[in-house]
This record gives sequence, C-alpha cells and structure tokens, in this order.
Amino acid sequence: RMDVTWTETPVTLADGTTVSLRAPGYAFSDPAYGPAASDLLLSPRVAPQMIGLGLLEAIPAGDILARADEDDANGDGISGRPQIVPSTEFGVPMLGRFGLKAGAPTVKEQSAGAFAGDMGLSTWLHPDPWGDCTTGEPTCIDAPHGQEPEVRDGLEVDRQSLDLVTFYARNLGVPERRGIDDPTVLRGKEVFYATGCQSCHQPKFVTNRLTDQPEQSFQLIWPYTDLLLHDMGPGLADNRPEGRATGSEWKTPPLWGIGLTEQVSGHSEFLHDGRARSLLEAILWHGGEAQSQRDTVANLQPEDRAALLAFLGSL
Repeated sequence: RMDVTWTETPVTLADGTTVSLRAPGYAFSDPAYGPAASDLLLSPRVAPQMIGLGLLEAIPAGDILARADEDDANGDGISGRPQIVPSTEFGVPMLGRFGLKAGAPTVKEQSAGAFAGDMGLSTWLHPDPWGDCTTGEPTCIDAPHGQEPEVRDGLEVDRQSLDLVTFYARNLGVPERRGIDDPTVLRGKEVFYATGCQSCHQPKFVTNRLTDQPEQSFQLIWPYTDLLLHDMGPGLADNRPEGRATGSEWKTPPLWGIGLTEQVSGHSEFLHDGRARSLLEAILWHGGEAQSQRDTVANLQPEDRAALLAFLGSL
C-alpha cells in the first residue's frame, strides 16, 4: 500500500495574500513481497494531458535544439538542455519529447512504453510479455500472459493495433482558446511575457512539412513549451534521473489546454505528482532556473496576478 502524507507550508505574497503549499511524502507500507530495496527510487506521477502530441512530434528537432543553452551563455539564468534517448523504433539516439522528463522520442514509443510498463502487454518494441518484471521476480515473469504464437504476430499488441493507438494519440486535438479578446486575459498575456515565463514556455513553433501526415504538416502551433529539460530546484526534485535528466530536471510541460484541466480530468491538480491544487500553487513551486519568474509573480499586484491566471486559464 502506498502511504501519502502532506506537509502544508504557508507562503505570504507581497500583497499579504497567504497561499498554502503542500509537500507530499511517500512510503510503502504492508509490503506483500518483503521490504523494498534501500536504494529504491520512488516518483509518483499524475498522467499529463495527451492533446496535440502529433504536433509536438512534428516540430523540427533543429528548432528545439536551437533554444538549448546548457551553459547559460546568454546569462539569463535559463539553461535548457535537450533530452537525448535511444530510439528502439529507429535504432539511433533521438531527441526526447514525451513524458515528464522527455524520456520517449516518438508517440509510438511512448505508447509502447505504456503498454509494457503500465499494462504488461508486449509489442514489437517491447516483446517481453511480462512487462517490466525483473530477473529478481521469477514468479512475475512466469505468470500467465496473453501471447499466442499463431495470432497477432505472436504478441499481445500486434503492429496494427500499436499503429492504431499511435494514430489515435497523435491526432487528439488541441481545444480552441477562450476569451482571447477579454481585457483581463490580454492584460494577463502582457504579464506572462513581462515576467519572463516565455523563456521556457516557448509560445509557438511551425511544424515540419510532412507528406504522410497532413494533419500535422506545416502548422503554426502555440504549445507554450520548449520541450527542453530545466532544473526546477530542490523543492520539485524527485531525485530520480531519467536519461540525461537529473533528479531535479523536468521537461517544460505544454500549457495549451491547461485551463480545461478540471473539466476534462475531473481535478485541478498540477505538477508531476499533483501537489499543486491550483495554477498559482504550481507557479509558487517553481525554483531553480525559474526562481526569478516565481518571485516576480509573488510580488505582482493582485489584479495583475489575477490577470496572469486568467490568461493561463484561456489556453
């Protein structure tokens, strides 16, 4: 059983407003198969939204890499790094784009990884029918599985099924913006840029010309992400590396559609583990490379802060 405890810490903004931030603590109790290893890395996750994945996949890699500044050569305190991961699909290292630490380079590999890791289902990219069971778990490996040698390529999820799931995930659309002419939203957009949020939440890209994917080809898109890794400070660190990402680095999450989170997902919990109960809490958790932007938001006048949140809610 997973035990979760919460520690509330009040944060007072410049105008006297108090916001309570909750920090989670995680532990296993009543383990069914003995105690966990002492060096176990534990990082609970809230599944990120799946909209616009095909458009993010279609952004030219060169345009993403051009924004990387690993040594902060321009001195702005932002040093985004590209995630580079091995591609099982193509057999070469590729730019990571998907997952909270950009651990998957393509929509298909992200989908196949979920089949294997979340459901224990085999695909041609992950042919083991026991999913992520380890050699130290022989009972797990020997458990019944759904592979049939004469059916579906001998896999639990055949190539056609994986292709269909990939097509579905790639083509989930982005919702239309709301309130784009609202004066408060427009003021919030000004605050967003003045605060420097666009340093990581890059507003727009133009996708590649794709002959076989007209839905994603040569599109002007507004995802508000640079798809790079950024050090977010010790407060948000999960201390779990992934690929090139350190235990305190996260991929900039896209902001499009974030204003519809509660309507679509049934909750308004943000950040990798859902600790933030509002967009303001999410901003106040920013540290590391985003500390300056976080402090600027904390010092905003109430009306400007409300406008910024209204702008984010319109995305």
